Amino acid sequence: MQVPKPNGVHALLRQTHEDRVLRVLRERGALARGEIARRLGLSRTTVSAITSDLLARGAIIVADTDAAERSGSGRPAERLALDPRAGQYLGVDFGHRRVRVVVADASHDIVASGRAGYDDGAQWPTRLDAALTLIDDVAREHGLHFGALQAIGIGVPGPVSTAGLELAESWGRMSSGVTVGDVFQDRFSAPVIIDNNMRFAALAEAMNLPGGGGDVVYARLADGVGGGVVVAGRLVTGAVGLAGELGHVRAVDGGLGCRCGKSGCLETVASAPAVLATCAARGVAVADLDELALQIERRHPVVDEVLREAGAALGRVLAASAMVLNPAHIIIGGEIARVAPALVTAARDTLHFERLPGSATAPEVRVAELGDDDGAIGAIAAS
Repeated sequence: MQVPKPNGVHALLRQTHEDRVLRVLRERGALARGEIARRLGLSRTTVSAITSDLLARGAIIVADTDAAERSGSGRPAERLALDPRAGQYLGVDFGHRRVRVVVADASHDIVASGRAGYDDGAQWPTRLDAALTLIDDVAREHGLHFGALQAIGIGVPGPVSTAGLELAESWGRMSSGVTVGDVFQDRFSAPVIIDNNMRFAALAEAMNLPGGGGDVVYARLADGVGGGVVVAGRLVTGAVGLAGELGHVRAVDGGLGCRCGKSGCLETVASAPAVLATCAARGVAVADLDELALQIERRHPVVDEVLREAGAALGRVLAASAMVLNPAHIIIGGEIARVAPALVTAARDTLHFERLPGSATAPEVRVAELGDDDGAIGAIAAS
């Protein structure tokens, strides 16, 4: 998954050549510079310049030489390979109660990932400690280093201002005024990009579609509810970074209070904690999504009713979004969407019912495919 951001035609051409060099090394293993040039139809000068830069960045290494294969007396040629230990891109997804980390190599292939939990409402120092400890653990487990890290993408569960490129006070700024991005930049000395984690997830899921990109509305039902909008393969942020905040659209009248200060938000109805709490309030105690999945398998009527109500609320919000944006795809993510097909079916049925009369086609509604890593993967794609 690659989202190159070159400036100008020459930079774009160089990026394309670099991608091809990385791809052939990934597919063929260690190769001499001359062999790379021959396979790609590039000049030796071009290949030499590109590989010199990749070596300096730590993206590739000198694996060995072709001395054993040479019959003449000439100088053995170095054979280059991807450095399997070099983490080049780091994606971090902070949720309300957990952090996910994904590490990718120079060709953007995922080489490691991990998850760590913390309490809902944990302060940012606690979340950061969990994330940095997790990164150290993942690196140790997989034998990785971050000395050649090129970029870090960080997703956070709240609005990120695109005007000032700062996090909302309640989500990403410590009392000292230091931001999450400051901490990561100081630790790793690499460029940092920060955005809403749901937007990053939307980007990852959109790029995972056949053909990649397109027009997508994404909703994720997790500890909270969020979303993202992708138009023509690009994230839509809005004037101040609030585009895609589906979780805080009012879904029911006179509903429960939400963490945002309003009431009746979609998050209070369709998030995983909300579904579990509603089941419990109606006499079916389900402690977590594993127990919910068990009750779904048993076809418990109360659980089915709760899921259909949550799905209908989601469908109404998605229908309004579809009327405004006319996406080709609507993607529903989060573990609850994977374990509760009744919720997804209710959302799809409600969306189809609410769509504009006479419209020829409705958006395709599908369940997200990248799992809980989608936010971190999208953070890498955007970095």
